[in-house]
Amino acid sequence: MKTVEMHLPSVLGAEKEAMETAALIARGVGFSADRIEDLKTALSEACINAIEHGNKFGEQETITVFLAAGDSSLHMRVRDKGKGFRIGDSKGPIRDHSIPRRRGWGMFIIRKLVNEVCYEITPEGGCETKMVIHLDKDFAEK
Repeated sequence: MKTVEMHLPSVLGAEKEAMETAALIARGVGFSADRIEDLKTALSEACINAIEHGNKFGEQETITVFLAAGDSSLHMRVRDKGKGFRIGDSKGPIRDHSIPRRRGWGMFIIRKLVNEVCYEITPEGGCETKMVIHLDKDFAEK
């Protein structure tokens, strides 16, 4: 599995570079245009979450994006330097009273677009969103 590692500034707009790189890799694997749009949206949401919630728009900080293509999937990881936030369940948006109720739809959208997603605090500090998207939206590993 070939891996691409990107270090992007923690500013809105940086997610576009990650999206385009992921799309290029996905095209090479054989993803359909619809699945490429799904992965671009999911990766963009994860990057924006890292910039906004993780790094608090700290322009001196970076986010790290890892992309690894398999035969029929793309593994994506987005790492920030934050302390984490509450994710909520898979059925709806985050329901954390410390943030306005209109927030939390990003993770909900990500869950609907990729086949696998998890979020964890890394041992070295920071948080990481891990996502896997398959060529086939309904693919399920046995």
